[in-house]
Amino acid sequence: MAYATRTRHAVQLVRTRSGGPPLVTLEALSRASGLHPDVIRRFVQFGLLAPRGGTAAAPLFAEQDALLLARAARLRRDLGVNYAGAVLASELLARIEDLEQRLSDPPA
Repeated sequence: MAYATRTRHAVQLVRTRSGGPPLVTLEALSRASGLHPDVIRRFVQFGLLAPRGGTAAAPLFAEQDALLLARAARLRRDLGVNYAGAVLASELLARIEDLEQRLSDPPA
């Protein structure tokens, strides 16, 4: 088990055959992000989130999608941003954090 968010919700990981990053089920993503599975399905329908594997009936998502969705939910709740804007802002914040991390890591 791994923790996908800073909450107490553990996430069941699904290992991929290609050696790519571990994937999580819709239910696990729902628990980790605090969003109802129907809301996540709507995000997929609107193109705000894309499954990384699985099937249409049982999609699999990247583990870090839980952080993105949890942040988007907080932006919606706290600032009143619509879901599309909240997901976009969440993605941009994640990119900024990644770039800051790269800048702070010494070159190898």
